Amino acid sequence: MTQEERYKITSNEYADLIIPYNENIAIFEKYKNYSVHIMNSGIAILYIPVKEFNQRINRTFGYSAIPTCFGITNERSLEVSGVNKLRRLPVFDLRGKGVLIGILDSGIDYTNPIFQYPDGTTKIVAIWDQTIDSVNGYPSDTFYGTEYIREQINEALANENPYDVVPSRDEIGHGTMMAGIAAGSSVIENKFSGVVPDSELVIVKLKQAKSLIRGYFVIPEEIPCYQENDIMWGAQYLIRIARKLNRPIAIAVGLGTSSGAHDGRGYLSSLLSIGGDFPGVTVTIAAGNEGNARRHYYGTINPSIGYETVELYIDENETGFSMEIWGRAPNTYSIDILSPSGEYVPRIMESLFVSRQVSFVFEETEIIVDYHMVESQTGDQLILLRFRKPSPGIWRFQVYGRGDLKGTFHAWLPMNGFLSDKTYFVQSNPYTTITSPGNATVPITVTAYNPYNEALYTYAGRGYSRIDTIKPELAAPGVNMLSPNLEHGFMEVSGTSVAAAHTAGITAMLLEWGTVRGNYPGIDTVEIKKFLVKGARRNDLLMYPNRDWGYGLLDIYNVFNTLRSSILKR
Repeated sequence: MTQEERYKITSNEYADLIIPYNENIAIFEKYKNYSVHIMNSGIAILYIPVKEFNQRINRTFGYSAIPTCFGITNERSLEVSGVNKLRRLPVFDLRGKGVLIGILDSGIDYTNPIFQYPDGTTKIVAIWDQTIDSVNGYPSDTFYGTEYIREQINEALANENPYDVVPSRDEIGHGTMMAGIAAGSSVIENKFSGVVPDSELVIVKLKQAKSLIRGYFVIPEEIPCYQENDIMWGAQYLIRIARKLNRPIAIAVGLGTSSGAHDGRGYLSSLLSIGGDFPGVTVTIAAGNEGNARRHYYGTINPSIGYETVELYIDENETGFSMEIWGRAPNTYSIDILSPSGEYVPRIMESLFVSRQVSFVFEETEIIVDYHMVESQTGDQLILLRFRKPSPGIWRFQVYGRGDLKGTFHAWLPMNGFLSDKTYFVQSNPYTTITSPGNATVPITVTAYNPYNEALYTYAGRGYSRIDTIKPELAAPGVNMLSPNLEHGFMEVSGTSVAAAHTAGITAMLLEWGTVRGNYPGIDTVEIKKFLVKGARRNDLLMYPNRDWGYGLLDIYNVFNTLRSSILKR
């Protein structure tokens, strides 16, 4: 990509596509009429004119090429996680010194005192704001956004009007919440402290998804929504900063999507697994809040019947949404459709590529149906349905299976916020509801529980992954936790993103112990995950791992107690 082409990154006149090339630049020959932006040695982003983003896009580039849209997964905690107990031992007073906390989210309120040192200077190393365009101020090779470094942020803080110097803001507050829970300074009068108040921060403010991509997945314009490729660029940026400064980094991801195969093989999931395996890097991801939302269906097709009926209730205020059905190979799958008024669409037979626009005589509804017989990343079959102006009431889909093995399939509706909370599967299944990238293999996926009564958070996403990878691994405090707000005060928040921010702080403690203090040089996500699993608190009445709790409750004190016991036994 050239300087002259970079406007396409943010322009709604161009669509973004994710293209794997694996260092084989000869692949780009067939894209010579388009702009190619190389992200890393395996992935590039292709920009094509909107007019070419048509109904044949799936057949030409495949489902995985279209960036998935991700949404926000919305002092007592330090006690139950063993943080305070551990700090009472002087040798283990781990407060994150020398460790970076990386946040990929809605930005940060850098003027909040909890992100400053006592002298008023910032604890933020850098902010990459993808939403603010600049000619030369973007990070190397990204070609978009603006990077603000510590010196500029300090200049802003010393100015009467800080946003005249550094105009980056967090209009939503979710990124500020994540950063505060992980690394906010102690505020004694409010009984608040981040898990690692001595850590410094690197922030990525993600730009909103393009209208074209939102339109493809039928996501409302007013809902916060971020593209997969922008999050991938952000993750690379965080790791690049950490390497440049030669410091370990704990990355917290409080974003999710119900799109995709839920098996950890998407582009973002793969990138986070690769990054999390680097020495001195940890990646922690929220499990999502879809457990009790009734937006997942699991079906088994009885060979003697040949199909399974899925009933979907659509709210009267629903304007549109997408639905995905993933069928297990080697069987093949197809569907028919029955509308609430009784209008029947006969079985749409399976084929290598199917793209069909279904209109109804007595209803305004339009459904675009795409079959991907062999989806490129999984080898399984995807049936993608996109509803526009759907009629309210119960829709019935008969999912047919063909093959000599038992046919099983999953169906997912979009996550909370991307459709009405009154649209749901009549016979839903609460499991396999962890949002992506929470199914990624290497990162630590965290669910949330109430530290006051040790009950699982009602809406927490539940495991395992679609291919039975054990997710989540751990449960962390995530209900009614104190968090900074955008008015420089505090509020109570709940959700698995809260638990993920808390856990990222815990991993920063282990990075300080292992990397900064030299007790375990080169420690990474996989090794830290093993330590946390060993030290997790478990209920004698439950079997572990399990789909709700993973391996148990996070307890950093018990991690070191277990390590001490292991060393004494040698």
